Amino acid sequence: MGVGKSTVGQLLAERLGVGYRDTDEDIVAAEGRAIADIFVAEGEAVFRAVEKRAVRTALAEHEGVLALGGGAILDAETRGLLVGRRVVYLSMDVEEAVKRTGLNAARPLLAINPRKQWRELMEARRHLYEEVATVVVATDGRTPEEVTQAALDALELKEA
Repeated sequence: MGVGKSTVGQLLAERLGVGYRDTDEDIVAAEGRAIADIFVAEGEAVFRAVEKRAVRTALAEHEGVLALGGGAILDAETRGLLVGRRVVYLSMDVEEAVKRTGLNAARPLLAINPRKQWRELMEARRHLYEEVATVVVATDGRTPEEVTQAALDALELKEA
């Protein structure tokens, strides 16, 4: 959350000369409501099922840069679909997350005691991010352009 997936993803796509897609945007478009609203009205389990379908569809249809929601990797089938693909895990620490997002209540999984919940989410997810990642790029203290260049360098990709 707030790591820069969308911004860096768009920059990567531009610099590589490929399309960009974000599964969170796909979900909002398909459901006609914000992700936070899905969480509140339907619960996390329903949202994760919708997210799983969105990721599977996007991976089948899209060949450019694809940004996944932060919880997409919780599903084992989704992690399996990422095997053999170039996956960039954008990492940051809690202090950077506070600076970037304020860890506000607009993020449904961080509504109560956001710093503690962010740390717990990262402890539960970090190994899954690392499991699917081809490369890990730290974003702390870096501009989106610097993160994009670091991802290109780490993946040994050339700009279009």
